[in-house]
Amino acid sequence: MTENSIAMTILIFLGVAIIMVPLGKKLGLSSVIGYLLGGILIGPFCLQLTGRDAEDIMHASELGVIMLLFLVGLELEPQKLWQIRKRILGLGLSQMLLSIVGIFIVFYIAGFGLQKSLIISLCFAMSSTAIVLQTLKEKNLFRTVSGESSFSILLFQDIAVIPILALLPFLSRSQKAVAQADHEKILLHFIPEWLQPFTVIGAVLILILLGRYIFIPFLRFVSRSGLNELLTAASLFLVIGVSELMISIGLSPALGAFIAGVMLANSEFRHELESNIDPFKGLLLAVFFVSVGATINFDIIASKPVFIFTAAFIVLAIKATVLFGIGKYYKMNNEQSFFLAFALSQVGEFAFVLINFSASLFLIDYQANSELMAIVAITMCISPLLLIFKEKILDKRFIKQKSEENVELGIIKQRKIIIVGFGYFGSTVGRLLKANGIRSTVLDNDPDRVALLRSNGFNVYYGDATKPALLRSAGIEEAELLVICLDDPEKNKFLVDYVKENYPDIKIFVRAKNRLDAYEFLNKKVDNIYRETLGTAVDMAVDILKENGMRKYTARRMGKRFMIIDKAMTRRLAREKDENMVTFTLRETLEREAQLLALDSISFEENHWSGDEDEDK
Repeated sequence: MTENSIAMTILIFLGVAIIMVPLGKKLGLSSVIGYLLGGILIGPFCLQLTGRDAEDIMHASELGVIMLLFLVGLELEPQKLWQIRKRILGLGLSQMLLSIVGIFIVFYIAGFGLQKSLIISLCFAMSSTAIVLQTLKEKNLFRTVSGESSFSILLFQDIAVIPILALLPFLSRSQKAVAQADHEKILLHFIPEWLQPFTVIGAVLILILLGRYIFIPFLRFVSRSGLNELLTAASLFLVIGVSELMISIGLSPALGAFIAGVMLANSEFRHELESNIDPFKGLLLAVFFVSVGATINFDIIASKPVFIFTAAFIVLAIKATVLFGIGKYYKMNNEQSFFLAFALSQVGEFAFVLINFSASLFLIDYQANSELMAIVAITMCISPLLLIFKEKILDKRFIKQKSEENVELGIIKQRKIIIVGFGYFGSTVGRLLKANGIRSTVLDNDPDRVALLRSNGFNVYYGDATKPALLRSAGIEEAELLVICLDDPEKNKFLVDYVKENYPDIKIFVRAKNRLDAYEFLNKKVDNIYRETLGTAVDMAVDILKENGMRKYTARRMGKRFMIIDKAMTRRLAREKDENMVTFTLRETLEREAQLLALDSISFEENHWSGDEDEDK
């Protein structure tokens, strides 16, 4: 066949993904299996449509894995990461050590020799970050015991890649290869050997400083332009830039992207970054999985089918046994332990990197390289099938334990609330809710307002809520209450229409500019409409408090107390402004609102959910 261009090859990859994934879903298979089957179909063994560019495309699409880890980092705040440090170290270290020992013993007994067995065990102990995280996302298991345990193990594995890459050159007998490997690390080449183990700590510190003093101010600068495409470009620039920085240092780009995501998890751009990067991540991951299927060397498999399939199943069995045992040791139930065992038993994409690196160091020959790559690909194809086996067969025996798995960790039992727009109307609602311990996700598209409010304790995120991707990133699919308080009436109407059509079960509270707007919302079957005044903003907050379980009398009483405090503070601030003869600005108004919040917090330091005390006079 004639060689395809890169563009044509990508077109073929995307086309087969579009066809095979829906077919796989119809058959009850995961999207990963659909991608892999599509890759096998267009690969050299079947239709021969990929040409010679498949491996290059796979390496390029590994950026999807990097973006995936960046997004995972955005969901994991530094405090949360610190909370699960023991789980990362305990689960991750035990899985790595036990898997390495088990795989090493098997391959050593099989006659592979000490050095080669060690290299194989180091490569095969890794699991597929892309497959596991995609599975967790599809099944909404990120916040479960098994989901957090899986993530902890994957994170430790990504960290472990670094010392493994540093170890492999020392195992090489070729001084030329060692020198070449050191040279490829660029910056590490200039660091004394005794300092190289500390490069991880140094890289983390660099990313912390970059995140705090460079990334966030940079994104604020870009957001002031008001051009969404520039913020998208800035998002991609950050992810790719951090990855290249890690590569130049000689560290894992995926780990760097993850840490960068964690550093930005507390920023106001969290959901905007997620909404901008998610489409690229999904596209590149799709191409990555298809390319994995397309690069499976069936000629190698056909030449040694017994050895390759036996090795693949043995590796799967060893890792599954280790993972199940770890799950039981850490007191997970059977359902959770089985998920851990089947989800992480495959060999991961980092094994491709480690195997090729070992070959470049002449630690393994070309034949062994091809065989090991085939084993890795087979385990990746089998792993989703194991999860289907677990769901269809094993879960029926452990159905009583399923409800335990769905319990989210560390989540307050309250209705999920999203507030869109945090101007004077929305901030009044948000302040009253916060004063009574009701948390919400807040979106606003004014970067100055967002920065100022966040500096004063509000958890506000930047972004245009009329973009469906941003709403999904903010959790619209899990939300129960949507509070729409934008200044632009047309945007409020657009959001009502969109949410009514796509998320009909969400209860909507909307700000109306005037009677005519109220008519339109009523015709759209919206019951909770509040025409804009201070009083109606407070009324909206009071009704939301009732929806969250507060007694009607107590909620009304909280609203009255809030109005008294607000009016008193307004008069006091007005006198201060008259004395200073300074004109009110938006920034100054918001600063005063932040000060009001502090006063409200003092006034409402007790929740008074019972409503037994007398009203303030």
